[in-house]
Amino acid sequence: MKIKLYGFTLIELTIAVAIVGILASIVYPSYMGQIRKSKRADAKAALTSFANAMEIYKMQNGNSYLGAGAPDNGSPKATVFPQCVPTSSSCTLTPHIQTYNLSISSATDSSYTLNATPDSTSPDSICGTFSLTNTGVKTKSGSGTDCW
Repeated sequence: MKIKLYGFTLIELTIAVAIVGILASIVYPSYMGQIRKSKRADAKAALTSFANAMEIYKMQNGNSYLGAGAPDNGSPKATVFPQCVPTSSSCTLTPHIQTYNLSISSATDSSYTLNATPDSTSPDSICGTFSLTNTGVKTKSGSGTDCW
């Protein structure tokens, strides 16, 4: 009586592992690129919300942006909006979640510049730091062409 064996041979298993490895090496960089784009979108949305908070601050404080940073004018720590993306009131998120730090690089009576700087755990060499001024001028420090 002949016994029928079921299973995979070592060659078949090796070929399957090789195919999965090749597919993973192609898909993973694309996946990471989409993750970076998503984080950039979060940072840009947060900057826009930050700008709205600055306008509200100006209306409530004698038509001036001065003092929106703490402890005094123009300091990097913003009191009118959370300082990280994703937003959190204390920014005590774990490093792999926090992706951008928000700051006011300059605030005067009539102008401000807001920045979204990539966190050191998730650097963005393509777009770098995003900046937004009170007049709506959008800039970035990286060499990418499709950032804003």
